[in-house]
Amino acid sequence: MTLTTSRKAAAIGAVAVALALALTSCSGGGAQQTANTGGGGGNGDSGYKIAMITHETPGDTFWDKIRAGAEQAAKDTGVRLTYSNDPQADKQAQLIQTAIDSKVDGIATTLVTPDALAGSVKAAQTAGIPLVGFNSGIDQYKQLGALMYFGSDENLAGNSVGERLAGEGAKHPLCVIQAAGSVALEARCAGVKDKVAGTENIQVNGTDDSAVVSSLQAKLAQDSSIDAIVTLGAPIAMDALKAMNQANSKAKLVTFDLNQDAAQAIKDGKIDFSVDQQPYVQGYMAVTALYLYIKNGNDVGGGQPVLTGPSIVDKANIDKILPFTKKNTR
Repeated sequence: MTLTTSRKAAAIGAVAVALALALTSCSGGGAQQTANTGGGGGNGDSGYKIAMITHETPGDTFWDKIRAGAEQAAKDTGVRLTYSNDPQADKQAQLIQTAIDSKVDGIATTLVTPDALAGSVKAAQTAGIPLVGFNSGIDQYKQLGALMYFGSDENLAGNSVGERLAGEGAKHPLCVIQAAGSVALEARCAGVKDKVAGTENIQVNGTDDSAVVSSLQAKLAQDSSIDAIVTLGAPIAMDALKAMNQANSKAKLVTFDLNQDAAQAIKDGKIDFSVDQQPYVQGYMAVTALYLYIKNGNDVGGGQPVLTGPSIVDKANIDKILPFTKKNTR
């Protein structure tokens, strides 16, 4: 994506978020998980049924914010929302098909493994069910046939991290990928490497915290030239802190995404900064945009992705943001 396009998309994102906030003010975890999160809030019961389907891995607090945003949007619009998830691509595709078979009015889904989900996205089109992408798949959503997209530009986010690390003198960052095959995670690390050529990737098992700590501790003990660690999720950042302590590593730690522990670690100076993609906004806007499309034919984004990030969180703004992490909205 060019800088000009990124700025346009960012502007679209700002308008869309403002729209979401206006709508709010006007209205009165490997195992598969499925939950009916209700609706019928400030605007009563719209009669619309929307399914949200993600690749959530149990235990990752990131998804709590996605769900919190989606559930608030369902209350604000009177939508009946069903949430389900599975980190395995084939099972996520099955969940999309299940939503189609249940004749929902709209589907919001992550597109972390686009090739594996292409068939089910096409099936939604064939069934006449509007589908939007969010969180993952910014470069593939149009090709797959999703109507809109809400999330961060991961290449831009990775570049932002790389530029900052380069400016601080980093030569050998270690980029930690916790889920194999994720286009979003790979794009982040590629973005860092674009700015710091010495960036090295390491694959870890993000479903096992002890395994993450062990893998990182061994790597850091083996290679003292690693001067920065880039984790791609807040829980992995906390694992990295343990590994750094065990290996007596002096590397700088930065992360993508936030949770309350990571935010406190930024305040305490243990994490240098975080790149926040604002998952609460992603969940909120995905549901709200589907509601507006079904009800009015509105197209949020004008054919471009609506950006919810990257937003840098560091010592300069952590005092303002920390309270919102406790409320599960940042």
